[in-house]
Amino acid sequence: MKNLLAPLYFFRRRFPMLSYIINRMVTMAATLFILGLAVFLLMELAPGDIVTQLMTQQLLGGQQSGRTGTMDRNFSEAQMAAQRADLGLDRPFYEQYFRWLGRVVFHGDLGISLISRAPVSFLIASRLINSMLLNLISLVLITFFSFFLGVYFSTKAGTRADLAVTFFALALHAFPGILMLILLQLFASVTGLFPVTAYPPFPFSEAPGRFVFSYAHHIFLPLLASFLGGIGGTLRMIRATMLDQLGQPYITSLRSRGIAEWRIYLCHAFRNTLNPYITGSANLLASLFSGSLILEIIFAYPGIGRLMYEAVIQEDINLVLTNIMFISFLVLLGMVLADVLLALVDPRIRYGRG
Repeated sequence: MKNLLAPLYFFRRRFPMLSYIINRMVTMAATLFILGLAVFLLMELAPGDIVTQLMTQQLLGGQQSGRTGTMDRNFSEAQMAAQRADLGLDRPFYEQYFRWLGRVVFHGDLGISLISRAPVSFLIASRLINSMLLNLISLVLITFFSFFLGVYFSTKAGTRADLAVTFFALALHAFPGILMLILLQLFASVTGLFPVTAYPPFPFSEAPGRFVFSYAHHIFLPLLASFLGGIGGTLRMIRATMLDQLGQPYITSLRSRGIAEWRIYLCHAFRNTLNPYITGSANLLASLFSGSLILEIIFAYPGIGRLMYEAVIQEDINLVLTNIMFISFLVLLGMVLADVLLALVDPRIRYGRG
């Protein structure tokens, strides 16, 4: 047995970081597999039936086209069963899941939407860039202002300005995000200063220059809500970490050697605040994506969160599963990247060496 595992041990000793990344990727794949199975089970247990919705759409389409005289008002059980068999919904949930997984792994086929009949990959791609743009801008703004304000007010600890900022950061962190979105929506509706929707009414290809300015105007309030919802906790964490570092013995030693105060803050204490931020950045990104679901619904923003909400309401299992799996993949990948960055910025951290 030891001879069989010898190449594995050698690989781990020779390439500890690569071995760690591969191990995390295998764990990520197992997590996504279990998550997908759980999603199929939950959709199976959910009340309602997508076949009923499809039949209703067909009936309404027939009424609008004037063919109601030739259509039955009620569909028979045989028609319903035939529709379920055509969509593969007559099989057990685990069999449906393994068939979907086989198509994805071996053919790269995410399936089609059961409602719109459009390819799931097309629907995801058309919405993904909007959600990524919104969340990445929020992450950059939160990161910049959190570090700037956190480091600055750690030098003013105990002053009135520091107490005021700490209070507002705590209030923002505790303030319900959905209430903030509703208040901003009401503000836009009452004042008319900003649109109540978060996306321009014309495509980018029609007028690229005008689209950029219009997009900035439309996205301001949703971006403000996302920024205010994330900066409170991050700012408090960075300020607390800076204060903890400034009380360490090595800071006293640096000051006794006559090193400039700005170098102590920026070159020594500041660097050690990166560790907790990098660790929490994956959770911050996950909270931004989960929070953007409500944001996209309230502000009618065409992102992946709103697409998933519509898919859940319509019980479009292919679209729901792909959305959840993709967002979960981004969060898990963010955690892996955070661990790798920790090893890069902190020489004390080494993976795979015991």
